[in-house]
Amino acid sequence: MARYPAVAVLLVVVALAFGGGGAAASPGPDLGRNVIVFDTGMSTSEIQAKVDAIAAQQVSNEFGTQRYALLFEPGTYGSVADPLNFQAGYYTSIAGLGRSPGDVVINGSVYVRNQCAAGFCTALTNFWRSLSNLTINVDTPGFGCYSGEFWAVSQASPMRRVDVNGFATLMDYCTPPSYASGGFIADSSFNGSTIVNGSQQQWLVRNSSIDGWTNGVWNQVFSGVVGAPGQCFPAQASCGGPYTTLATSPVMREAPYLYMDAAGNENVFVPSAQTNSSGTTWEGGATPGVSIPIDQFYVAKPGDSASTINAALHSGRNLLLTPGVYHLDQGIAVTRPDTVVLGLGFPTLIPTNGNAAISTASAKGILISGVIFDAGPVNSPVLLQVGSSHARSDNEASDPSTLSDVFFRIGGAEPGKATTSLVVDSNNVILDDIWAWRADHGSGVGWTSNTADTGVVVNGDHVTAYGLFVEHYQKYETIWNGNDGADIFFQNEMPYDPPSQEAWMEAPGVDGWAAFKLGDTVTRFGGYGMGSYSFFNQGVNIYAAHAFEVPTTLKPGSLHDLLTVFLSTAGSGGILNVVNDTGGASTIANPDVPVTVVSYP
Repeated sequence: MARYPAVAVLLVVVALAFGGGGAAASPGPDLGRNVIVFDTGMSTSEIQAKVDAIAAQQVSNEFGTQRYALLFEPGTYGSVADPLNFQAGYYTSIAGLGRSPGDVVINGSVYVRNQCAAGFCTALTNFWRSLSNLTINVDTPGFGCYSGEFWAVSQASPMRRVDVNGFATLMDYCTPPSYASGGFIADSSFNGSTIVNGSQQQWLVRNSSIDGWTNGVWNQVFSGVVGAPGQCFPAQASCGGPYTTLATSPVMREAPYLYMDAAGNENVFVPSAQTNSSGTTWEGGATPGVSIPIDQFYVAKPGDSASTINAALHSGRNLLLTPGVYHLDQGIAVTRPDTVVLGLGFPTLIPTNGNAAISTASAKGILISGVIFDAGPVNSPVLLQVGSSHARSDNEASDPSTLSDVFFRIGGAEPGKATTSLVVDSNNVILDDIWAWRADHGSGVGWTSNTADTGVVVNGDHVTAYGLFVEHYQKYETIWNGNDGADIFFQNEMPYDPPSQEAWMEAPGVDGWAAFKLGDTVTRFGGYGMGSYSFFNQGVNIYAAHAFEVPTTLKPGSLHDLLTVFLSTAGSGGILNVVNDTGGASTIANPDVPVTVVSYP
């Protein structure tokens, strides 16, 4: 989580069976008591009571074990006379069950606000929640300052396939100081009002349509966004910014999602890959792709063993993980091409024997979406292993494997250790909203407690990342060895807690570790909107020689819009160069001021 942005502007839960109303349908699978389905036969007051009860439990439940998926069957919820307005708390995924976002309409809002302690109100730790696949006609009568669609979040809180009609803000400006450190929007449309970015330090918007954007703070990236502000980096009076704007996304694949068809049967929709695309996948008609009936999925619950899940996968089924925490004494093995692993309500996988939580073959079309990986008590060499270095050619560009909304934690919720969180050994993989976090607060946190070398290692070729957040690891935080790759948006905070400079040295005479290391053999790579921040809080000067280390043999202009920031005057030391030995230092001499490199080499 980032600490201090520079700029600010103006329980009792009743579980319902899946398929709780509407058209006659074959009985759906049992998704457990924490998947709650609403239908239009319920009154607004009845729905309001249920969602409010969940919010009351989850809004402050940062490291709890409760998980919820709130699903809305096709139809309209709330009205002008009686709108539906409710909060999204921790570990709560809110989604429509339509084929397209317009199939589920909420007249009202789904909101996230600051959390306050001792009068200090921010959104810096508003993690692990999501909103997807529905339309919101914003209607918040009597909300005063909170009138509008408030989505004041930070990392790991994606908004996907949402059509927002009315005022929307990514900052809760109603309670100061309102700092925020998000975030990610994809395949969404905003109509009728400029989005207030406000205090959000950084944000990625991908393949969407917007009516405007208010400001930039440090690092705002737009990829394939209709209506995006023009390229403007660093910030300047003539164009605002700082904005990094790509007209199209080179290759993308939207996340799979659960929906109900016209007969009331449940399916998982798998969107097709697209190249050089812009705008949403659904504004011109239905999203292209294929449907998989729910009976082709094994529906797992937290009590299931890894061996049971693996037997189901081996039999040819896909995997649906229902809400909860899964303790795995062996890794889940995904070996079949085009297997879908879909999480509902932020299912959390914890390896218990130093194993990986999931390992996949180097096969085409493997999709993993909506899952948290927590490090376990015994050190795991890796938490998620994608592919094998021995079979990278098996993956196909036309059917890329994709990780969507996949999040990693080392400590925080509970003590844990892992050498590397994510290793990508396949070619043609898309990383779409990844947050790898060595915890800076919570349980089991300390330099020798939640140990972790590296967040993300990419060895495959033709890997494209959108929204890569990697924070607080103890050595190189991201290592990218593959050729013909691209990273569109990178956000990093260096570890807060090195106890001394001697304890944090890449090599003799080289202070610290770079946040992003591009391998020495890489000759072709594109980076866009990449930031690294420092806040060393042990009361001694700690320095990193470089934020980014890359071969100087790269094609000129391979890297675009790089920056570093010294986050707070309460910190010490800083970053001495932006990329290699280029760019100035960010230290106590220039706190909260981006130090930029526009193009390198």
